[in-house]
Amino acid sequence: MPTAIAVTSADLALPPTDPGTPHATVLPAPDTQSLDASIADMQQLLARYGHVVVVCPTSAPAAVEQRLRAVRALLESDRIALVRTDLPPLGAAVLVRQLRQLAGCDFSPGVLASAARLLAHYIYAGAVLGSVSRLDRVPVSLGSHLKGWLPGAHFAVLAGPTAQITRVGSGEVTLPGPEFTTELLLARGQLQTDWPTTTLVPGWRIHGAVLETPLPEASPRWWGTGKLVEFAAYLPDLPVLYQLVSSVRRETCHWCAMDLIGDRCGFCGAPLQVGAVPEQGGRALNGGRGGGRGDGGTRALGPGAQATPPAGPYQAGAHPGPYQAGAHPGPYQGPHATHPGHAGHATHPGDATHPGHPASSYTELTPVNVQGNVPGKPTRALP
Repeated sequence: MPTAIAVTSADLALPPTDPGTPHATVLPAPDTQSLDASIADMQQLLARYGHVVVVCPTSAPAAVEQRLRAVRALLESDRIALVRTDLPPLGAAVLVRQLRQLAGCDFSPGVLASAARLLAHYIYAGAVLGSVSRLDRVPVSLGSHLKGWLPGAHFAVLAGPTAQITRVGSGEVTLPGPEFTTELLLARGQLQTDWPTTTLVPGWRIHGAVLETPLPEASPRWWGTGKLVEFAAYLPDLPVLYQLVSSVRRETCHWCAMDLIGDRCGFCGAPLQVGAVPEQGGRALNGGRGGGRGDGGTRALGPGAQATPPAGPYQAGAHPGPYQAGAHPGPYQGPHATHPGHAGHATHPGDATHPGHPASSYTELTPVNVQGNVPGKPTRALP
């Protein structure tokens, strides 16, 4: 049974890529549903799926996050993961769809929740704006503000994985794009421009036809203007996403005993402590590696709680596949990142850190197109 992927807005639930992609559950806004109803809905999801991963953008109203935390606290359940993302609305929707694709595979709930931070750094999300005067989520230089006063000035803004702004026109600086083949998704607002299709498609190695979707309701507020065309370049193929996540070494959270990849647990948020033994007492731990608990997910309170910790952390295994060796420009490089392109899975050099977090343990890969069947292809969920 796949882990349930829930979202806080209908705009985050893009159409599935194929019949095997599970659907996302849209949680009603706090002003349209009582707390008791929210608790009842979450109980139904837990009873049906076992674990729930809720994706909530950091740009969502504070009341949305408060409601989610209240529901999780009142249920006293450690089977609800609250995943926050800084991506703009269209990029966040792409991330949710990738998690839905992976939810139909054999990943544990803990790996799925912690994979969101890894996948976000392979999504190139931005927009073409008619004005940057109200843009406050991406650093805007004084020169860009001054150029914005010129008649007909348009700006191409990249919000992730690295922030950059360039003026659209003669002598423009090309936005840094992915070094792997991607697909491009567009959402048109009130701005009339073909810049993404005429400039990004040839410069970013976009594969196939450019897809379009309605502009998310939150996009004008996120970008500070309704005169925009939002875009997101992403990895569309499930085999590539599967090997990207499965090639990262798995650890066990020392607090909730969930599986995780990277340096932070997706369920409880505890940072990775290499070699730490899951605590005994005061916390009921999972009896398996990141699986559901037999007690229905209720946390045992008090010092007398006893549980058997899971076996040791996962070890990196063999991951043959269509990857090529090479350093990716993204920020994740760490001591536990194994590079499948090297013989013997040698440790990838470098130890960059994510802003605001300790040294990460995500792998750096350069995915390419998949041809033929991939060894170890994931099990697909029924539609």
